[in-house]
Amino acid sequence: MKDGNARADADTCRRHWLAASATAAIAAGWPWIAGAAAPDATRVLTRPIPASGEELPLVGLGSWITFNVGNDDAARDACAEVVRAFFAAGGRLIDSSPMYGSSQPTIGHALARLGRPAALFSAEKVWIGDAVRGAAQMEASRAFWGVPRFDLMQVHNLLAWQEHLPRLLALKADGRLRYVGITTSEGRRHAEIEQILRTQPIDFVQLSYNLLDREVEQRILPLTRERRVAVIVNRPFRGGRLLDALRRHRLPGWAAEIDCDSWAQVALKFVVSHPAVTCAIPATSQVAHVRQNMGAARGRLPDAALRARMAAEVAAL
Repeated sequence: MKDGNARADADTCRRHWLAASATAAIAAGWPWIAGAAAPDATRVLTRPIPASGEELPLVGLGSWITFNVGNDDAARDACAEVVRAFFAAGGRLIDSSPMYGSSQPTIGHALARLGRPAALFSAEKVWIGDAVRGAAQMEASRAFWGVPRFDLMQVHNLLAWQEHLPRLLALKADGRLRYVGITTSEGRRHAEIEQILRTQPIDFVQLSYNLLDREVEQRILPLTRERRVAVIVNRPFRGGRLLDALRRHRLPGWAAEIDCDSWAQVALKFVVSHPAVTCAIPATSQVAHVRQNMGAARGRLPDAALRARMAAEVAAL
């Protein structure tokens, strides 16, 4: 009888430990940990925007270079099919900028062709040194997209942010904008990013982060969690160079443990499994690639130990 009680106590302790571990993991931002039930592989994983609790899928869609197709009707239609596949796979957030050539009208063409999907979360940027002309630039961007308002407006690469941010915050207060953010790319101006995070009431920061470029793990990402600021990650593939290098190597056995069948999914799952990251925005002009990328928003994610192993092994390749 004592042995039975001991086993019952042990089972109870084990259940309590698993429950506590799972709770701690969820609190830390991990959708899955070893020993807990694996998530539904068909469900798109999301993470909440700290400022509101609104859920965003872990993978979005960028438009840098890939949607800059000019007036080529066939290329614009091909981009529309990419957007169609993105929404069909459960995507929401599409990001662009006036800096990206014809990407904005290409997105507008796609949204019109698809009947303006209600799921869209529109993320745009203001990118102009003359802040007085910022309002006109944002209105031109809105017209290109064909949306009544943007969900998120970001100051691109911090250009004239001291002048733009007060205007964006005023637009948000007036209900003409839902969220306000800032961006940087390729590891630039992190000290200034920290300053803004500590002093300005922004909702989002967009930055570069991937398996090899991990500087933001030291100060920026912990600060975004402290300040309750959402994080969008650009350049998760280093502009494609990371994947070009990784494809020369066999996919490691542990990739199957996190439901990855490609290096692209491995690279994305490393990024989006960081608990501070809200969404990554890989860019592509191919339907097959957008479907593959959206696969990184399903299934199991790496825990902290596997993330460390992933980074170490990729760095050693």
